[in-house]
Amino acid sequence: MRPLLALALMLAGATLLDLAATAPAAAQGFVYNQRPPKPKPPRVANDNQMLVQAVEVDYDYNNSRVVANGNVQLFYNGTSVEADKVIYDQKTKRLHAEGNIRMTDADGKITYANSLDLSDDYRDGFVDSLRVDTEDETRMAATRADRSSGNYTVFENGVYTACAPCKDDPKKPPLWQVKGARIIHDQKEKMLYFESGQLEFLGVPMAYLPYFSTPDPTVKRKSGFLMPNFPSSTAFGFGVEIPYYWAIAPDYDATFTPRITSKQGVLMQAEFRQRLDSGAYQVRLYGIDQLDPGALAGQPGDRQFRGGVETKGQFAINDKWVWGWDGVALTDYYFFSDYRLSQFKDPYGSFMNLPTEAISQLYLTGVGDRSFFDVRTMYYLSFSGNQQQVPVVYPVLDYANVLNRPVFGGEFSYKTNFVNLTRNDAVFDPITTRANTSGLCTMASADPLARMPSQCLLRGVPGTYTRLTAEAQWRRSYTDSIGEIWTPFASVRADAINAEISNQPGVSNFLPTGDTQALRVMPTVGLEYRYPFINVQPWGTTTLEPIAQVIIRPNESYAGKLPNEDAQSMVFDTSNLFSVDKFSGYDRVEGGGRANVGVQATTQFDRGGTVKTLFGQSYQLFGMNSFAVQDVTNTGVDSGLQRAASDYVASVDYSPNRTYTFSVRSRFDQQTWEVQRFEAEAKANFDRWSVAVTYGDYAAQPDLGYLTRREGVLGSGSVKIANNWVLTGAARWDLEANKINQYVIGAGYVDDCFVLAANYVKSYSYTVGTTAPVLNNTFMLQIGLRTLANTTVGF
Repeated sequence: MRPLLALALMLAGATLLDLAATAPAAAQGFVYNQRPPKPKPPRVANDNQMLVQAVEVDYDYNNSRVVANGNVQLFYNGTSVEADKVIYDQKTKRLHAEGNIRMTDADGKITYANSLDLSDDYRDGFVDSLRVDTEDETRMAATRADRSSGNYTVFENGVYTACAPCKDDPKKPPLWQVKGARIIHDQKEKMLYFESGQLEFLGVPMAYLPYFSTPDPTVKRKSGFLMPNFPSSTAFGFGVEIPYYWAIAPDYDATFTPRITSKQGVLMQAEFRQRLDSGAYQVRLYGIDQLDPGALAGQPGDRQFRGGVETKGQFAINDKWVWGWDGVALTDYYFFSDYRLSQFKDPYGSFMNLPTEAISQLYLTGVGDRSFFDVRTMYYLSFSGNQQQVPVVYPVLDYANVLNRPVFGGEFSYKTNFVNLTRNDAVFDPITTRANTSGLCTMASADPLARMPSQCLLRGVPGTYTRLTAEAQWRRSYTDSIGEIWTPFASVRADAINAEISNQPGVSNFLPTGDTQALRVMPTVGLEYRYPFINVQPWGTTTLEPIAQVIIRPNESYAGKLPNEDAQSMVFDTSNLFSVDKFSGYDRVEGGGRANVGVQATTQFDRGGTVKTLFGQSYQLFGMNSFAVQDVTNTGVDSGLQRAASDYVASVDYSPNRTYTFSVRSRFDQQTWEVQRFEAEAKANFDRWSVAVTYGDYAAQPDLGYLTRREGVLGSGSVKIANNWVLTGAARWDLEANKINQYVIGAGYVDDCFVLAANYVKSYSYTVGTTAPVLNNTFMLQIGLRTLANTTVGF
């Protein structure tokens, strides 16, 4: 008896497993059933043995049949079958089960049926009232499934969905489902063919599909056509993309995406991807023979053939080292913008700014326990057409290391940076209305420490610039008997610089042209003092901590006389009040004696969150103030550090709980207490909505080109207006001009089986022939059916 039932169970298990794998198809009359726990098979001595449990087992020796009745449970090789009745006929070699059939395989697939009848070789058979729930939450139902020729299974009146039935109303149709008069599963090809199909949303037919096919859910990668996309723009008109995916091998594949456009013909796109043992790479090609280049007259796209190539890859050498590349090459710099391309970069950019450049680079990166190494060579492709003003970096190298053992009882670290870059044309930035169209600048002073011309800045120096920087640092903290914290520190930095500056018009007003070599050494010693006072109260704890820092060092060598490529940004606030060197990059180094003082207070409420405040000021004690020196970009001149006594800086951060966060950062004029820089930010996150608001108020900085005060508000938020429905938005309000100049509005529906999202974006982009960005309007629509299709429309 046991071998016969074992054979029957193997036949039933194989058949139903294969039937369960035939989704897609969906839920015709799906009833919500919270998935019960998988029956746990009793322990058996041999995995190949089968255990049968039933109220009654009959042996019909005359007819060679075995009949199990009442709560039948069969366990075999990790598969369980439950039914009211199971019959195995030895003569016909068929297994018949009926009544509340439920089968669970080892992968978690559950198949329900009213009756089944299968041959022992699984070449023929049928299942009535079939319903399948797969482990990946897809569902299928059919009135009958017939199998023939050992390969084909035909589902009559089949339905497929990836949506869960409604818990509150089991008879309610799922959000979407696909019905087919017949669904044919070719097991050899692993394909599903739908005949007379229709797509329904909430039970309402939305689209009729006379015939379509899709790989079955067991297939992760299969060649075939993908869902079309519908891009559009003024450059090419309306378009339709019909992607074809080619699964060449398990480790590499390709996608071909011809785009048929109404104005310019067919744009061909192809992408190849391969994954290797240590990494992966991909290559994407574009090309079009434009039908009407004259429609882009006067623009870079006024040519017959346009195209490009993108590639990227990354490979691991071992667990600490990786190398890789990014590459972009185009026939013209506006090709991506005209055709809204780029697989590897967001073609729409962020909601506030479109990308202005693409990067080609080759890099090697290593990360240790307390060390970091990175070397890369970079080429920036400008989308604004100013390619001759963009530098080629080959290479830039960074290395930093912190020793694992103490040196003189303290922490010792060192770092180095090397850069070599070349730029063809100078980059002038007009900062007043008096700058002439040629960008040439006049000298404001003959003083070599005030070489700043009065009409514009030199943002990029033409020629070749090379710098090697090495720095070693040491610091150690002591806490004395009364709780004072003393931290002496010392460092020495050396910069070897070679600048070969081209003698282009206007450049000599800023820097000497020709070859310049410089060696800049900056030794530094200092002491930091902290004395925390702690006050404990029933409502919380407050820590008041005066902080003082004294730094002794010589003047900055060659201040304002060398190119400045990486230290052009200078914002003085509490985040860098106690930085030994407040410049943002290596091309400038802070010199002269300086004292930084402040007081920090932290209050931890027992039930009210945390408040942290910091207030302070910086003083130039002796020597030359590096921030008062006007260099080619005026870095530091309007920063609040240019006077002997700096502006006051303050910040307040408050987090009452996980829901709210508030922060304020400000800088006040040292003499008048007028606000020079003020930022306030508030965030709130609730179960159904979140909001963030940032307010900024910045005084005029004429030496940097900001001739008037700037004031604005940036707000963003999202709200869950209903289950699975989300409304989002963001906007930037220019208070000086009293207008909203950038915003995004979006709405979306997202659940476990369906995505619908729409966004309207108004943001800056670069237009050919202009030096300033202009506002661009974009609408994006995305529709996705899980496991079936996903498409995006943008215009």
